[in-house]
Amino acid sequence: MNLRQIEVFRAVMTTGSTTNAAKLLHVSQPGVSRLIRHLEIQLGVTLFERRNARLIPTPEAHTLQAEVDKVYRGVLHVQNVATHLRFGDHATLRVLSSANTALQLVPFATAKLLERFNHSKVFFESLPTREIVQTLVAEEADVAISSAPLEHPVLEVREIGRWTLQCVVPKGHVLLEKKKFDLATALRQRLVVYSPEAPQSRVIDGWMEKFGIARQVVVEVRSGYAACAMAASGAGVAFVDDLSARAHRSENLSLIEIPHAPRFPIYSVTNVNRPPSQLGQTFLELVAGELASLS
Repeated sequence: MNLRQIEVFRAVMTTGSTTNAAKLLHVSQPGVSRLIRHLEIQLGVTLFERRNARLIPTPEAHTLQAEVDKVYRGVLHVQNVATHLRFGDHATLRVLSSANTALQLVPFATAKLLERFNHSKVFFESLPTREIVQTLVAEEADVAISSAPLEHPVLEVREIGRWTLQCVVPKGHVLLEKKKFDLATALRQRLVVYSPEAPQSRVIDGWMEKFGIARQVVVEVRSGYAACAMAASGAGVAFVDDLSARAHRSENLSLIEIPHAPRFPIYSVTNVNRPPSQLGQTFLELVAGELASLS
C-alpha cells in the first residue's frame, strides 16, 4: 500500500462511505471508489460489503485499519517535526491542561521550564476532558495536567497533587461577618453552581442533603474561574477549586477556607506508547513542585 491508498482507506473507514470520504479529502467520489476496488484486488480480500449506499467494513478491513493507524500517526509526527524545523530548534513540548490548572499552575511551571531550557518551545492548550483524552491517544500532545480522572488503556495517569474547595463571596457579604465559617448558612445563600457531572456538584449536593437544604440556584457555570467572576459581581455565593480562587485576583472577591473541605487529585497524563522526553519529564517535575508550594 502506498500513502495515497492509506489516506483514502482511512477516510472511508472513518466516514463510512466513499461520498463522505471524497468530501473529506476534496476529491471525486468515483476516484475514491476506483481506488478502494483496486486496493481490494491488489490485496486479494474484500474490505467492504456494499449495503444501501454504505460500506460496511469486513473483519479484514478492521485488521488493516489497526496497522494503517500506526503508519498514519507516524506520518503526522514526521510532518510535525518537519514543520518545527524552521524554528531552528526541535526541542518542543506539547502540553494540554484542564481549565483550572491552566490558570496559574501550568503557566508558572512553563515559565520555569523555559528558564531552564531557553531554546525550547512549548505549545499549550486548555481543553475539555474528552478532547484531552482524544489528543493524547492520537499522540498529538506530549503531556497533560488534568484535575479530572482520565481513562484509556494507552494513557498513564499519575496523581501529582490535590486541589480543594473554597467558598468565594463578594466583598461585604454577610458570611464575612462571622468569626467561624458556617457551611449551612452559606448553602442557604443564592448559589452559583456547576453542571451535575462536576465533582463540585456532587460535594454540594451531599452537603445539601446532609443539612436538608433546598438549593437556590441563580447561575450555572462550567468553570471555577467563571464562578469566581459571578461571585465577585455579586450574583451569588460559589464553592470553587482553590486553583481558580487564587488565580481570580479581584478586589471585589473574598475567599473563605472551608474546614475539612474535600480534596481532589490532580493528575499528570502521558501516552504509554510515547514516554515523555527529558523536556516533558522536567515539566512534570516542575508542576509537582508548584503544587507542593501551593499546598
